[in-house]
Amino acid sequence: MTSAFQLREARANDIPALASLHVNTFNETHRGGRSGGPSYELREQQWREAFGRPACGWFCYVIEDDRRELVGFAKGTPHDGGVPGYAGELNKLYLLRRVQRHGLGRLLVCAVARRFVEEGVNSMLLFGDANSPSNGFYEALGGERLVSDSGEFHGGYGWRDLGALITRCCGA
Repeated sequence: MTSAFQLREARANDIPALASLHVNTFNETHRGGRSGGPSYELREQQWREAFGRPACGWFCYVIEDDRRELVGFAKGTPHDGGVPGYAGELNKLYLLRRVQRHGLGRLLVCAVARRFVEEGVNSMLLFGDANSPSNGFYEALGGERLVSDSGEFHGGYGWRDLGALITRCCGA
């Protein structure tokens, strides 16, 4: 791929593009590219609400291509404590299919991990789909499968040491 990509923190003026990207990436990931997932209007409302309360500890990074179009994003939030031992949550991680497998997911995960560490958060988890093809990606980054008390895997991954994740995914 010859495009140049730029990672940056999301801004409120990104809301329309972010809502559109969220719809497209969700449909690519969870609906095989078919429409029918959450609507643009819903995603725009959700992002407007999020940007309306920035003091809640969440943050978002976006990646834009050489045409300055958003092609991926990752959102970090404080973890609500539902799974003990983790303080941060990689709440969203989406890339357009056409830009996957070029290191951009790794770039986003690393940016979220670095931000958490800067804020004194040293562990992170994510909740995904147990059958997702992305699971190999999380495992390659050292994510540990989170299993229920009965030993079932439901798609969650955790990193208890974000310093180790940062070293693994983006160098020291």
